[in-house]
Amino acid sequence: MNTEKLTIVMDEFIHVGGALVIIIAVVSVLTGFMREFIPQDRLQKKLTQHEKWGSVWGALFGMLTPFCSASVVPVTMGMATMGVSLGTVMSFLISAPLCNFIVLAMVYTAFGLKITASYLGITFVAAVLGGWVISKTPWKDEIKRGGELESKKKQTACAPASSCCAAPVQPSACAPAQGCGELSAGTDSSKVQLAFRFAWALFKKIIPYVLLGSLISGLSAAYLSAEIVEKYVGGDSLLSIVLAAIIGVPVYLRIEMAIPLLKMFIAKGMGLGPAIALIIGGTGASLPEIALVSSVLKPKAVVAFVAIILTTAVVGGVIIQSLY
Repeated sequence: MNTEKLTIVMDEFIHVGGALVIIIAVVSVLTGFMREFIPQDRLQKKLTQHEKWGSVWGALFGMLTPFCSASVVPVTMGMATMGVSLGTVMSFLISAPLCNFIVLAMVYTAFGLKITASYLGITFVAAVLGGWVISKTPWKDEIKRGGELESKKKQTACAPASSCCAAPVQPSACAPAQGCGELSAGTDSSKVQLAFRFAWALFKKIIPYVLLGSLISGLSAAYLSAEIVEKYVGGDSLLSIVLAAIIGVPVYLRIEMAIPLLKMFIAKGMGLGPAIALIIGGTGASLPEIALVSSVLKPKAVVAFVAIILTTAVVGGVIIQSLY
């Protein structure tokens, strides 16, 4: 193997991976403290009391609670069984994977403050508008509620600890999961311990993908031809942005892997607009995400969800490309 290219791989891996490890460590701790000191079950109940501004509250709830796909379902089921409107639920489903603060931290690491602020504005507005629009359509009741959903919610909330990445919806419904912590009302000292325990569990869950993404980024930096990148997703054409948004759905890009890869692709000639479109499409409406969302939303609402994400990806890509 060429020594020069091997050096490029290692330099890229250390540079990108090191920065992301620090960012993820800090954000994991913040997530743990927020989870313990801002009870999420109370936030969900608040959503039922402010239906007039439901889409705004749903988007804020998603932004403040960085859920992975394994926890989107029980949280959404909890909202559904509480009677939260589809508009509020939709705003949460759009916001949670796209503009939670883990995603924002990683976008900031790769692209800087201005692009991160623009990305946040685009995704948050899309979450609010998406929920508001569907609440005004005949599809506003396309959400599953009732006893069957309650049963599914309990089963999902009691999932093994290995799949835990956010607070369970009904912590009293099942035994506490090791590594996840429980939302019991205790002393500040016990909450701090639980916060750090959760932070460590979250860090361990995310960091393998960060390191894998950094390694692939290093290999791509050394061996991927810039001509290939420029040919398919280079430049600022609308077609490149649409293609990147669509590619993200079957590819299932975890944000932890996508950021180091896209940073390298941009250096090789990928347009910034297609990169943003790929992030939004891949993290917001991946096939696993769609499958999980389908357990809570009825078919028409699922179609609306995917359409909103893809539209956001294309519009966001166009705006970012034109601004920067």
